[in-house]
Amino acid sequence: MVEPASRQRFSALLLNILVAAGGIIVALPLVWMVTSSFKPLNEIYAYPPTLIPQEFTTRNYDRLFSDWPFWNWYGNSLIIAVISTVAVLFFTSLAGFGFAKYRFKGSRLLFIVLLASTMIPFQLILVPLYIVMSRLSWTNSYFALIIPFMAPALGIFLMRQFMVSIPTELIEAARIDGASEFGIYWRVMLPLARPALAAQAVLTFLASWNSFLWPLAVLRNRDFLTLPVGLSTMIGSVTAGSEPPVGATMAAATLVSIPVILVFVAVQKQYVAGLTAASVKE
Repeated sequence: MVEPASRQRFSALLLNILVAAGGIIVALPLVWMVTSSFKPLNEIYAYPPTLIPQEFTTRNYDRLFSDWPFWNWYGNSLIIAVISTVAVLFFTSLAGFGFAKYRFKGSRLLFIVLLASTMIPFQLILVPLYIVMSRLSWTNSYFALIIPFMAPALGIFLMRQFMVSIPTELIEAARIDGASEFGIYWRVMLPLARPALAAQAVLTFLASWNSFLWPLAVLRNRDFLTLPVGLSTMIGSVTAGSEPPVGATMAAATLVSIPVILVFVAVQKQYVAGLTAASVKE
């Protein structure tokens, strides 16, 4: 008969093996992408495929930087993602604070309508939103990519759910000490809501960094494109007698992955804590 302790060790070992196998399956395509960015085209297409480059070359990166305005795309995406993340963190945390700690007439109905709006597909509002941006002369600008998305409903929901768990007594104590309502939000609620802010920052940065449909609709200038749209133009930019830009695309994808990995590694603990705490109910 298997002892309970032995059974637990066996279960833990099996779980670790499954997690390790899953990690390898997820990481293998990423490793192949990075190594392929240093391979010549014939080796990328070679069968059976090789993980380590047999002929190491930086030609793919040289071609990427010379044939396409990659750094312009990179800068555009980085600026838009950073500004969007900061704006979303401010407005969603402020709205979440209001919904979590204030009771006003119609607050529950307003919150329900806010949540219901998340069920509307973005494709349904794309044309009306584009018309609004066009009439404001914001097409082909940062404004169209940032302002319409500064207060997403899911972000407000996430912040509200986290702030509900913060004791109201702290707010009352701050009021007794003479803090203003905005001072309570800035000095009391925000420091305590760091896990939720980290989770929201990662989600917002990823959404902005990977956004494709909306930038494709509103951007026209080649130098002003974001990375997802710019990379899509690379795939279809093969001319007669030129080599398909497979290696250059791999190089671009490798460089595009770096900020996402850095952001997640920097806030991974707070990210997990924020997503877990957001499930707290009243």
